Amino acid sequence: RLWKFIKNKCLYSKYYSDFETFKTAISDCLVHTHDKYKVELDSLLNLKFQSFKDAKKVKFVA
Repeated sequence: RLWKFIKNKCLYSKYYSDFETFKTAISDCLVHTHDKYKVELDSLLNLKFQSFKDAKKVKFVA
């Protein structure tokens, strides 16, 4: 999910004329994940997974 977020912030609809500016944009985005993008990332990187309480166990036969 982090890579998807980085792609969305740094790559979509943006053109980088050379590799160095591209690399700098990715690095800057990664450096500022804990302060600038914290609120957005908190909603993406949570541990609230969907659970299935009434699911039946299925035996796998190969």
